[in-house]
Amino acid sequence: MKLLQRASAPTPKFFKVLRTIGLTLAAVGGTILAAPVVLPVIVTSIGGYMALAGGVVSAVSQLTIHDDAK
Repeated sequence: MKLLQRASAPTPKFFKVLRTIGLTLAAVGGTILAAPVVLPVIVTSIGGYMALAGGVVSAVSQLTIHDDAK
């Protein structure tokens, strides 16, 4: 199955919720990274990891499809 077809195929409800959580996590992490004030290094590191984890969770959840072939 091609990647574009897989991305546009129906996604199970659990993975839709997981995708939303991942997008929220990525947004919060991006906000921490783009903060206009100087933050401690640990907070900036956590923000980077949050953005990365959110992006990965969202991408994997988007590409998970409901397979009725079984």
